[in-house]
Amino acid sequence: MSGHAFFALTLGCKINQYETEAVREAWLARGWREAADPAGADVLLINSCAVTARAVADVRQAVARLHRAAPHGRIVVTGCAAQVLREDMAALPGVADVVGQQAKVSLLRYDPEKGAAGAGGDEVDGSEDASAPDAVFPAFRIDGFTRSRPVLKVQDGCSHRCTYCIVPLARGAARSRDPREALAEARRLLDAGFRELIVSGVNLRQYGRDLPGGGPDFWDLLAFLERELAPQWAGRARLRISSLEPGQLGGHALDVLAESRLVAPQLHLSLQSGSPGVLRRMGRAHYRPEPLLDFARELAEVWPLFGLGADILTGFPGETDGEFRETLDFVDALPLTYAHVFPYSRRPGTPAAAMQGQLSQEVKKRRAAKLRGAVAAKKSAFLHRLLNEPQLLVAPEGARGLKGVCEYYAECRFAGGRSPAAGQGGDGVGSGELVAVRPLAVERDGLLVETV
Repeated sequence: MSGHAFFALTLGCKINQYETEAVREAWLARGWREAADPAGADVLLINSCAVTARAVADVRQAVARLHRAAPHGRIVVTGCAAQVLREDMAALPGVADVVGQQAKVSLLRYDPEKGAAGAGGDEVDGSEDASAPDAVFPAFRIDGFTRSRPVLKVQDGCSHRCTYCIVPLARGAARSRDPREALAEARRLLDAGFRELIVSGVNLRQYGRDLPGGGPDFWDLLAFLERELAPQWAGRARLRISSLEPGQLGGHALDVLAESRLVAPQLHLSLQSGSPGVLRRMGRAHYRPEPLLDFARELAEVWPLFGLGADILTGFPGETDGEFRETLDFVDALPLTYAHVFPYSRRPGTPAAAMQGQLSQEVKKRRAAKLRGAVAAKKSAFLHRLLNEPQLLVAPEGARGLKGVCEYYAECRFAGGRSPAAGQGGDGVGSGELVAVRPLAVERDGLLVETV
């Protein structure tokens, strides 16, 4: 089993980043060596995404690139594209094994000589099959991270099944991590020198529903982490919340955020649309856009200054000019500081792919461009507002520490180069302390800052 050299490439979401790290650590623990580039590896792992057609195209390009670099290497494709497009992935030149998302945990014991079947990658028992009634949280764990801001994975899968989304088909039903396991991992990462942890899941609104007795919800989990970690780490480290469903925002969320000394003052919403009609067709009628405006006003009493991002999908089947205008007007009203805008992409096996009223690429691109323009104006205004702040706290990124993100999730570049507190982030041993900085100017999509 020893002597193998591997190269790992991650595509897609933060959860994929986490799971690649877990596999990477497992392989290193077995005596494998991580190659600096694909040409030096005999096992090449691609952790894939399938959320859009563009994401699948990226997987194909990655396979071709790695096969050219290491023509005799064993390419292993895992992740969501491997789950929903198994035959397509297996037919790509150079691919030796395809391990679907719901069998990804089997890669922890992967043996190149035996292939995926030797590790249980083809036949998965109920403990690893997300569709099984007694499915449990996948047995991934990490002690470090190859990036400066580690992902703390607390939830996997989604049981909601939005009409456009392929994720439930790829990742299966919602599963929650035991709060004590999440706490133990958070402590390991903080002790290793990391100072910003991204608390993440596929659908955090569904956290706890599968735990005994109905379990805690996500805000209960966050309050638990706060109670346990804040006495030692408040002011020295922070937790950043990954994407949230608008339907989980309310009084409980405000109470937890108001009491927190660790959570960064920034939220990211899986908004998708500002039109109630589009949300209904998306299968997202469990929330309405308007209450978000009230929540944002109440949040401003807890956090006088905060970052607010959103995922917005435009060009959904049947989206009229009036419905698009509803989304555009809602974006204007919501105090966004950035957003990720996506044109709708047909995904195989989803109800929306067969809906009437599919829009042309030209219409989808035009609408996406309008939304991006509206968001860009808001982002610029927010960055200029941050210039009035006497001090920000930046988590440096990478071994050189040339840049980082502040508490409000604005990108910051250090004037004069390397930050004085930059550690070894980027090679898996933490990024050093949070750095106090003074904003100097707005440049491109972020801030130029200097250390205080």
